[in-house]
Amino acid sequence: MEANRGQGGIQQLLAAEQEAQQIVNAARNAKMTRLKQAKEEAEKEIAEYRSQMELAFQKKVAASSGDSGANVKRLEGETDTKISNLKIEADRISHDVVQMLLKQVTTVKN
Repeated sequence: MEANRGQGGIQQLLAAEQEAQQIVNAARNAKMTRLKQAKEEAEKEIAEYRSQMELAFQKKVAASSGDSGANVKRLEGETDTKISNLKIEADRISHDVVQMLLKQVTTVKN
């Protein structure tokens, strides 16, 4: 009878071990399923965020290219003004510069 009790206890332990192993496997499977689901959700959120950022970037590029035309016109106007001022100043002092150069060239120093 003692032998039957020992055998019965071992059988119970083996059955409990199998049941525990099934519970652990089920938990692992559930964990893997949840991880896959979380990864898919994260990828979806990343794709949405990326598309939003791309759209915002495209809007900024479009806005800045529109401004660059205005900036080019403004810079061209400023450049033309500076060039005309330089020409006026050059015309004003050109006679004096020519006289100074002639004086330097014709003066003999010992």
